[in-house]
Amino acid sequence: YMIVTLTEKSRCYFYVQKVVRILNREKVNNRSLRTKFDIVRSANTPDDLIIEGYFALYEQETELFADCFEIISRGAFKNIKGKDIRALWNHNSQYVLGRTTNGTLELEEDDKGLFGRIKLPNTTYAKDLYEIIKRGDLDQCSFGFEIVDEELEELANNKYRWRINEINLFEVSCVTFPAYENTNIEARMSDFEKVQKRKLEIIKNNLKKRLEEIRC
Repeated sequence: YMIVTLTEKSRCYFYVQKVVRILNREKVNNRSLRTKFDIVRSANTPDDLIIEGYFALYEQETELFADCFEIISRGAFKNIKGKDIRALWNHNSQYVLGRTTNGTLELEEDDKGLFGRIKLPNTTYAKDLYEIIKRGDLDQCSFGFEIVDEELEELANNKYRWRINEINLFEVSCVTFPAYENTNIEARMSDFEKVQKRKLEIIKNNLKKRLEEIRC
């Protein structure tokens, strides 16, 4: 029989964990928004670096590709309370800006969307980000999430729209270039192709039934 040493077990464990993390990342969706970050200065704590703004807006339609759109329903972020969510710079986990569990990141859902307030850490990169936002060089954001509930709506003129009703939020980010990741677009395109294929099959079946009825 094979003897597995503790070191080998550890390697196997960390390899499995790495695979799990990769698979989990494939489920994460990123969506972006051009927003306006406000610089907040408090008379009580003048040294605190605080930024705030909307990370997501409700009922704002985004065109993913030709004839296909996506929209976030009101209430999609209703389950964020009590969740451990991070604020990052460009989705990079090495640049943590805040965290909900320690109060340095505050997230609130209102009728407009998801509003966030970040108390930046006393680090070089956070101070750099603060100055970049203050100058107006960075005014865009993004958020990483998993879709819990959604529906596909068929619109007029053979157009389609995915309506996201519930979201499992992982992180929000201040980003330099907001964009939908290619993997997210490819997944939507794959879903769209399946819908078109099913629609074509239904049309074929209906035509087949009509021909059979005519023959009878």
